[in-house]
Amino acid sequence: MWIKSMTVKQLMASMTLALGATLLAQPGYTASNEDKKLSFNAKEVASGIYMLQGVGGFTGGNIGLSIGEDGVVMIDDSMPPMLDIMKTAIKSVTDKPVDFLINTHVHGDHIGNNAAMANDGAHIVAHENLRHHLLTKGISSGGKTKDAPKAMLPVITFSHSMSFHLNGEDAELIHLPKAHTDGDAAIHFKQANVIHTGDVFFNGMFPYIDINSGGSVDGYISAQETLIKLANDKTKIIPGHGPLASKSDLEKAVAMLKEAKSRIAKAIDKGLSEDDVVNNNPLSDYHEAWNWGFITTEKMTRQVYKSLKQ
Repeated sequence: MWIKSMTVKQLMASMTLALGATLLAQPGYTASNEDKKLSFNAKEVASGIYMLQGVGGFTGGNIGLSIGEDGVVMIDDSMPPMLDIMKTAIKSVTDKPVDFLINTHVHGDHIGNNAAMANDGAHIVAHENLRHHLLTKGISSGGKTKDAPKAMLPVITFSHSMSFHLNGEDAELIHLPKAHTDGDAAIHFKQANVIHTGDVFFNGMFPYIDINSGGSVDGYISAQETLIKLANDKTKIIPGHGPLASKSDLEKAVAMLKEAKSRIAKAIDKGLSEDDVVNNNPLSDYHEAWNWGFITTEKMTRQVYKSLKQ
């Protein structure tokens, strides 16, 4: 999987992230000849439900689509350099415009094209904390902070959950508190038996827990356990990053995270500092399977330590 082989430098050169509850746009990053090698693969995971996953490099988070007689519901929208590539992938499966665009969380590799999609007629839906972040923190580009464009803001927000009854589906949006961020939303398509997790699930990789945006290791574990309860052995799970997953993949992820938390918590109880814990390398046996360019084994250790010390 390409994303797991990236160095931090390579990732940050192409990835738009929100840090400290701020949406970041990498300065000077425009579509180039290299970008033209990128594409999205549109895979129908259930009748009328598609997963759009990047091919050839980093294209942002995985995108979901529900397409049917009632219209198109989209989940996340990648980042600005991917706009045309993303639209091409959407057009490969439907000529209909996007009616509703659900944001799973505030990070720019998932909501970077909000304004463009809204200008095309999409109604943006998100947890209320996501809208609050954009309104209060704005967006940052080139080291400067500015107000988020009005078109980027969600126009429909929810607190705990909300439902869509479209395309023969009863789809539920679920708030997962203090997990990856404090505004995470997962989407459960009940009839199709599909769940889009957003970034509360990185399939086959150490997760990113954005503590500065309200995330926590305990909330992350709780979020994954909530989603496991919604799944069965036939559930198709679209993760925030990584390939299409199953309930078993999600169970492996939460087992790893719970064990990581347990080991680091024991070290904290012994009075060890963050650097001491890192030097002891308590997650060494997870390195080969879970380490990747952005969340290395060291960074995973540090973010769990910081979360537990809060």
